[in-house]
Amino acid sequence: MNLRRRTALALLAASLTLALSAEASAAEVVKIGTLMPAASPWGQVFKVWAEAVSKKSDGKLELQFFFNGQQGDEGAMVGKMKAGQLDGAAVTSVGLGKIYKATLALEMPGLFSSWAKLDAARDAMKGEFEKGMLDAGFTSLGWIDVGQSHLMSKSFSVRVPDQLKGKKPFQWRDDDVAPILFQQIGGVTPVPLNVPEVLPQLNTGGVDALFAPSLLAEQLQWTSKLDTIVDQTSSCSVGGLALGSKRLGALSQELRTILLETGKIAASALTKRIRSEDDAAFARLKGKMTVVTLSADEQGKWATLFKQVRTRLAQGTFSAALVAKLETYAK
Repeated sequence: MNLRRRTALALLAASLTLALSAEASAAEVVKIGTLMPAASPWGQVFKVWAEAVSKKSDGKLELQFFFNGQQGDEGAMVGKMKAGQLDGAAVTSVGLGKIYKATLALEMPGLFSSWAKLDAARDAMKGEFEKGMLDAGFTSLGWIDVGQSHLMSKSFSVRVPDQLKGKKPFQWRDDDVAPILFQQIGGVTPVPLNVPEVLPQLNTGGVDALFAPSLLAEQLQWTSKLDTIVDQTSSCSVGGLALGSKRLGALSQELRTILLETGKIAASALTKRIRSEDDAAFARLKGKMTVVTLSADEQGKWATLFKQVRTRLAQGTFSAALVAKLETYAK
């Protein structure tokens, strides 16, 4: 074998060795979508989670987050997860409902007005909900909270449901609950939108009211366009960290364990932090907005409406047994 040929083979062998070495050392990347901004409390926890995963895995596993709805709204993210185009997502109950519809029932209006009651129901139903998600091809890494929802509006107060007639409240396209609520009131002109579309519509007056947690509305800049808030909680908004089970199964046992363990820690941290920060955001909004405090009679009218909505939801959207069971935890 001449010198030139030996040199060429040696170079080829070296190149292959380098290529195989690079391939062997390349990190597994898990891509996760979220509607939340990178600078939000959720985003801050996600960044710490990513750092912990990289450190615990010695760089073998990386979490890549797509913030601000870069992967679309929650329905789109779930669709991409099913298609294998996205590995996981941090979603609200609306997104979880696209995976396993029953989880959305936790956020039926007027059901839970305190975290304690929500916790009791979620803990009791957790096994059933997570099995439903697993059967649908998704693994729950942990449950997270979004905040306590309040009705906010622009240039008018809403004390009773009928005062929403003729108004233009935001209706999340992916939500199966809000349409029933507005239909039950009647005479309302809801505006179906994806979350990233809400701020432009608030800017132009296309939307003039919405139900949302204080912290979420603040982080998405919605509150800068609203001036009135009802102090009564209409629901406790929840969510979760979901990962495609197929993607999780493709990881080594070591990396799978790291992802599952750190995911639960991140979810727990979010639950504690978000509840506190949502309370603080609500306090800030009460200092800036006109606060509507409902009388006992007005509260009764909302309670009647919310009960009617849950009754309708039990006629097809959710099972009657599920609605009845969750209502027992609300008492």
